[in-house]
This record gives sequence, structure tokens and C-alpha cells, in this order.
Amino acid sequence: MRRDRRVNWKTTILAIVAGVSLMASGATFGGSKVTSRVVSLGQAGADVGMSQPGRYTIGSGNTATADPLVPRPNTKPCQVLLFMNDEFNNYNQMPFNYTPPADCPGPWAKVVFNANFNVTKGIQYDRTGNVWVAGSVIYFGTTPEPSPALGPNWHVESDLTDYSSLFTAAQSGQVSLGNTVNGQYTGIIYGTAWLQFYPLEANQKAPVTADVVLPLSGSSTGGTVSLNTGTDMLSQTFTLPTNVENAYLDVFAQGQSSDEFWYTCVPNDVATELESCAGTPFRETEVTIDGTPAGVAPIYPWIFTGGIDPYLWIPTPGVQTLNFVAYRVDLTPFAGVLSNGEQHTVALSVFNADSYFSATANLLLYLDHGSETVTGAVTTNTLTVPNPNVVENLQNNNGTITGTVTVTNGHRFEISGYAVTSKGKLTTSVKQDVQFKSVEAFDIVPNTTYVQDISQDSYVNSNTTTFGPGTHIVSAEQFNYPLKLGLNVAYQSNGSGVQTTNIEQVYKSNTFGVVQNVPQNNNVISNIVTTTDELDFNAAGDITGNQDASSSQHYIETNTVGPLACYDRLITSANNLLASVTNGCAAK
Repeated sequence: MRRDRRVNWKTTILAIVAGVSLMASGATFGGSKVTSRVVSLGQAGADVGMSQPGRYTIGSGNTATADPLVPRPNTKPCQVLLFMNDEFNNYNQMPFNYTPPADCPGPWAKVVFNANFNVTKGIQYDRTGNVWVAGSVIYFGTTPEPSPALGPNWHVESDLTDYSSLFTAAQSGQVSLGNTVNGQYTGIIYGTAWLQFYPLEANQKAPVTADVVLPLSGSSTGGTVSLNTGTDMLSQTFTLPTNVENAYLDVFAQGQSSDEFWYTCVPNDVATELESCAGTPFRETEVTIDGTPAGVAPIYPWIFTGGIDPYLWIPTPGVQTLNFVAYRVDLTPFAGVLSNGEQHTVALSVFNADSYFSATANLLLYLDHGSETVTGAVTTNTLTVPNPNVVENLQNNNGTITGTVTVTNGHRFEISGYAVTSKGKLTTSVKQDVQFKSVEAFDIVPNTTYVQDISQDSYVNSNTTTFGPGTHIVSAEQFNYPLKLGLNVAYQSNGSGVQTTNIEQVYKSNTFGVVQNVPQNNNVISNIVTTTDELDFNAAGDITGNQDASSSQHYIETNTVGPLACYDRLITSANNLLASVTNGCAAK
């Protein structure tokens, strides 16, 4: 749950360093502090029907992103409404009932989740929302902030084809979108969500999807779990099918409260003098099976629309801010173990969590349809717990502090296992190189300036091979999460001042696969948001205005197979209004 709070900059220097968000003045803004796609609904008010409205209005401050829509098949979809015009003005869960589409019984060529949201004009924090079906999360994201002059609306969608088995039977669901509405916080959030089921074309082979989807959540109906420390765990004990051939865990871990700005934190011994949150800027999700290390999931530095400076994210939010992308951990080397008919506990924790990370996950199982029993074992596992390296190079001259703090961590590991299936003995080896580096440079002059420049990167290079009789499958993935954040606060003698912020936030991925020496796919994504703003605040720490705001988002995706061969879109803004939309290859 997002905690409402108001911060005095004179005592905390600035909100992100203290690990809380800013509350903007009522005159302007309030409440600052799956493969997913995000698009704008357009300026002409929220569309609460099951449709995709216009996307861009030049000169508008309404939410706008460059993300592509999910590519659709040519068949006509059946649509199933999950909830319609739900009003979110408290912290109650909003239940709904899901019924499979009678006219599209499946299997389906594609399943797409869609949602339209809007928040009324007024003062409101950014909020976190989740949608759950049978306890499994099918949407995780946050909301834009309104102003007294603008009530933004937006559309999100994601490809849920891998989750098709969730939707073959009637299920209960719920929406979690906690929101405080009172005399101070006045923005009310509304939402509508639906699923689209695309039938197969004539003679089309159904895609391979998970046979079983199981939740790691707070209850049987869903809910995230708060991981307040590095020892807290989200865990679930299962008795699984005895014929598991492949297994994956889709992980979400979102920093909240003191961990909202985890990427700005510093080592404990210098946190006070650097006026920063503690614990270092290294966070990572650790996955275990029966207490044994099974994988890691780097945490993406998602930034709320009220984070650091609310004007930075108008009209374009940060990368994935409205619609998070899960990190998928390959657990296939454990398939033989998971199939032994005994209970197994799958768990995750966040290294260095410091109150708190909101976590959930979905376990996806692909079964051997030619056999009722799979046997096997893990043969190699070199994954160990993190051991970050910290280098402090700081000089403190009577309170004037300059220098750097560097934190690095690396995993180079292999996990291999075999499973005896109807296809024979299949051996899967997952080899990963997971690297993290953060360099924070400081220049602090008491009551005069506070400068913090952050250059951080998480990098994953993963190679998975599966081989056996007549089987040779190779897949490779590379992920890169660079974040550059420049923060400069200049104070006047009366305590008022200006905060200048520059951010470049990046998500890059490159995935490809080879089956029996035949290339199957090569998907490349580059999603870059850059933004800058100068924020004015008075001696009480209230935001009084801003100037020179500008931003851009450039989204490029190429794919060697499927309907989306190439997508390229660049959008820019100036003075918090959409300024341009430039399309490259095949952008729609």
C-alpha cells in the first residue's frame, strides 16, 4: 500500500534522498511523494468501453507513451469483460467473476489483457494497481497523477497467451487499486478491463502455452506480499503434477515506502552524512526451491509518476511505470525434482530490502503430454548468495562532502538438471552472467547545494540449452537496465530553492532461439525515456512551480517472426505538453 505523506525539504533535503515522495502544492499537483504495452487513451476524456481510442493529441498534457500495442492475429476475437467502470476511492478489494468465452472455446491464437483507466481532476498520489485471476496476477502497474486542471486517462494492455490455461474455466478475480479520497486527496480513479480471445485460423497450430499457472501471492484470491527485510520471504508450498517438463517463474518486485527510491541509497555507514537512505543501491530478487538457490531476478528501477519531481513525468511516464514487465526465471533444470510427487516450496526474497518491496509471482508449468511421470535430478548448481563490493571515496571538509560511492555485485553461475520424459532424457543447462554496478557522485555544501549524480546498470546475459534424443534447443537472452539520474538542489538563504533533475531510464532486451539448428526468433527491444525539469520550492518545502520541462521516449522493437516485424516511435514533450510524434518502421 502506498503511504500518503508530506515532506518538509528544509529538514529532509529532498524527498528521494530520504526515501519518501513529495506532496506538491494544491495549486498544481498532488500526491508526488508479461510482455506489456502502454498507450495513451487520448485527450477527449476516458473511454470506459471496451475499445482502443485515439492515442495522441499534440499540445495536450494527457498521459502519452511510445509503447506499441500488442500485435493481433487476423481472426475476430471474443471479448470477456472483467470489470466495468469500477470506482477506486478506498482500499477495499474489488471482486469480479470470470467466465470463459462461449463462442471461442480455445485453444487460442492469442489472449490479450486490456484496461482503460482515468483519474478525475484534483489532488492525488500515484497509486499501485493489480488485477488477479484465480490468485495469479495478470496486471501490475501504477497510475499517473492528476491536477486540478487535468484528469489523465490511459490504456494498458499485455499479451497473456502463456497464461491461457487460467482462462479455460470459470474463476474468481479481484482488483487491488488502493486510493485515499478525502478533503485533501480528491482524485478518484475509475477502471474497466477485458480480455480478448483470438481463435486460431484455419489449419493454424496452437501456440505452446503453460499447462498450469500457479500463484505466489498473499492469499488464494491474490494480493502482493510486503518484504520488509532481506530475510522476509514470499513462499508457497505446492504438490505439483508428476510430469513437469519445463518450469518458469514470472517475478514482480516493486519498491515501496523507504524502498521506493532504493536506487539512490548508500551504505549504512555514510547514510547520515550523505542524507540518503541506507542499505546500498543494490537490490535483487533471490529465488529458491526447497531452500536451494534456483535463480535471480534483477529489479527494474521503476519510478512512480510522483517520484523525484512530478513534472518529470507529464505527459510521459517512466519506462514501464504504468504497466510493469515481469522478469522470467527459468526453473527447468528442476523439472525432474518438481515432478517427484512430493511437496515443494518455491520462494523469493529481496536482497537488502529495507521496508519494503511489494512482491508476487506466477509459476508456469509445461507438462509432458506423452507421459504421466517424469523423473530426474539437478546435477550442477553453482549459484550463491550475493556478496556486494563497496568502495567509498569521500572527502568531508567541515561538512562539505565530495566524492563517490561505488557498489558492484556479480553472479556467474550454471544450473543444470535432467528430466526423463516421453521424449527421452532431456538435459537443460542455464548459464547466466548477472552484473550490477552503481556509481554515485556527491557534492554537498550545507545549506547551499546538494548534488547527487547516479550511474547505475543491471546486466544479464543468459544462455539455456536443452538436448536429448532428437532435441537440441538453444535460447539466449540479454537484458540491460541503465539508469542515469542527476540531481542538483540549490538553496537560497531563506531556505527556498530550485531542484534540477535529469534522468535517462532505459530498458533493453535481446532474445533469440534455435531449435534443431534452425533459428526461430530474434526479438530486440530498446525503450528509452529521457526527462528534465527545474522544480521550485519555498522555505516550507512546498512545490511552487517548475520551468524548462522536456522529455522524450523512443521505443524500437524488431522481430524476425510474427506480425510485428519492426516498430519505431519517438514522442517528445515541452513544458509538460506533447510536442511531437515521429514514426519509423511499421509504427501503428
